[in-house]
Amino acid sequence: MRAFACLLALCLALAAPAQAQDAATLVADRVEVRGNQVLVAEGNIEVFWRGARLTASRILYDRAADRLSIEGPITLTDQGQVALFADAGKLSADLQNGILQSARLVLDQQLQLAANEIARIDGRYTELSKVVASSCEVCANNPVPLWSIRARRVIHDQEERQIYFEGAQLRIYDVPIAYIPRLRLPDPTLDRANGFLFPSVRSTSQLGFGLKTPYFLTLGPSADVTLTPYLSSSTTTLELRYRQAFRRGDITFEGAVSRDDILPDETRYYLFGKGDFDLPRGYQLSFGVEIASDDAYLLDYGYSDADRLESSVAITRTRRDRHTEARLSHFRTLRDDEVNSAQPTIVSEYMWERRFTPAALGGIATLNFGALTSYRNSNLDGDGRDVSRATATFDWERTEIFGLGLLATFSTGLAAEFYDVTDDSTFDDTTTRLMPEAALTLRWPLSRVSETGVTHIIEPVAMLAWSRKDPEAVPNEDSTLSEFDEANLLSFDRFPGTDGNEEGLRLSLGLSWTRHDPAGWTIGLTAARILREKDFGTFEAGTGLNGDSSDWLVAATLDLPNRVDLTARALFDNDLTVSKADFRMGYGDARFDIETGLLILAPAPTEDRPDRVAEWAMDADWRINQQWTGSAEWRYDFEAGRATSAGIGFGWENECARVDLSLSRRFTSSTSVRPTTDFGLSVELAGFGTGGQGGAARRRCVN
Repeated sequence: MRAFACLLALCLALAAPAQAQDAATLVADRVEVRGNQVLVAEGNIEVFWRGARLTASRILYDRAADRLSIEGPITLTDQGQVALFADAGKLSADLQNGILQSARLVLDQQLQLAANEIARIDGRYTELSKVVASSCEVCANNPVPLWSIRARRVIHDQEERQIYFEGAQLRIYDVPIAYIPRLRLPDPTLDRANGFLFPSVRSTSQLGFGLKTPYFLTLGPSADVTLTPYLSSSTTTLELRYRQAFRRGDITFEGAVSRDDILPDETRYYLFGKGDFDLPRGYQLSFGVEIASDDAYLLDYGYSDADRLESSVAITRTRRDRHTEARLSHFRTLRDDEVNSAQPTIVSEYMWERRFTPAALGGIATLNFGALTSYRNSNLDGDGRDVSRATATFDWERTEIFGLGLLATFSTGLAAEFYDVTDDSTFDDTTTRLMPEAALTLRWPLSRVSETGVTHIIEPVAMLAWSRKDPEAVPNEDSTLSEFDEANLLSFDRFPGTDGNEEGLRLSLGLSWTRHDPAGWTIGLTAARILREKDFGTFEAGTGLNGDSSDWLVAATLDLPNRVDLTARALFDNDLTVSKADFRMGYGDARFDIETGLLILAPAPTEDRPDRVAEWAMDADWRINQQWTGSAEWRYDFEAGRATSAGIGFGWENECARVDLSLSRRFTSSTSVRPTTDFGLSVELAGFGTGGQGGAARRRCVN
């Protein structure tokens, strides 16, 4: 093994110091040369060579016989880490073969192998007899490891970095659990090796008790595949994960194929994939694939909770002053209340944007060109509407600072749009729109520092904006949702896309106060409202933006360093009727983390929200002690008066093993998805190609 090879090389350097860089340093109580043929070192021996340190009680080198004998106790440390212990050792003439008696070997600070005898063969193989292998700490007061593998013989291939067990017996607290005549496992220094990974148990109310046994297969130095048979009383499933790295990018695919009792006459499957590549001239190529055989497969097997699938390919390039993007996407909805034939199935997009500084005007100007085409499978009037859109926009803004720190921003813009609509008689076949806009924004930040070092910042803001919306009606494909918060208070409109636009003269008013404490914590409050000269019916009730004046926006933030992060936001009218409310809080310290949130939304049919929404969500993680961790998640629907999902999990970990246990329940149901309970159990033993020692600290033996 590696430690044994280091021992041989160290002894070789000691026995034949032909070159200065290979010379070893020997320190001993007594060194004797007998007849120029025999070198004997005795008492507190230390040998140093290339960062390795060997200690022994006696070393004898016979030049005539070309034999090296070492008497222990022998300890070899490599780069400060203990690698090998032995009572005695003998090495052959060429130092490629040797034997150590009563030896214990430590691989990569993880796996320990104790054997009656260790033999080195041909400089490559290490053979151990009567072996006990474990990555658990064994102490005098705790001599029985949590788990161990006892074997009649173990062979380690140093080149392939594989460990072969013969007559292996897996024991838990020294109780035999399983007998395996032959077993091959990677040593801890190997990152990738063919073979079985640790199995996991999954049990659900729909699929019953099942076992997953993954098999990892390398496909050259830059690709691998993991095949995971999943067998239970109600399903036969094969899961797959494929990864490959290229010189300019990488790809990953995950999928599964199933035959089960839920849909006994169908083959169910899914495939998710993604990839990113660097192209010449700074371009980036990315793609994503999301495919599922039916609406419920992803939830039934716990692969994903996505309710819309998107497969796309995109080419992008972003520079300091410009951005280019072209994307082709395919969408599929899994929602019960949506029909795929009436939803945009294929969407192609192109966008080019450049920012520059006009020489005559100063400020910042933005020029944008875009094109979009959406296609539906249906040919019915309305349901099969296909839309093509081309847009060109020019925006300019400039900020000046006036007396007393008043900031004034002048902005203007012009948008030209062309629409081509088919299979929908509600709209003209072709429509051209021209929409100008202009605004003046004033900000007056006021700051005061108290004698105690507390900083108060008060900032009133106002934006007087005007825009003209072309009266020609166009389909609203990308602006069905609206939002009103601190981030878009000073925006021209509150729509996320191009199809929706605010119009008329309006005044946005806001006032914010922020307190920064020298102790490191910060609190902030914001109040805002939008006043309109005329209500054009752009927004409906429930959005908080309808009418001549919007609802009041009130927001608060609290940030306690390394402890609490709180955000609260609400929209309510003069009668204190809440249209939207969002409360989020996070708390974290060395042992406990929690994220919780409450969301309330009033009904808004145009935003596909016919009923009131009131939901509470919570996620928590708790480090109970050095070995135990716990987690919990909760989703509750106040309108339905029941939980939508809940889950709890526990993890136990020490230096040599990790156990994860989880239990979750989904309470919601639909025409394609039924409530289900999911139980999961996974066990991992450290020391066999696991790539680390785990999160738990290693125990220390106490004498």
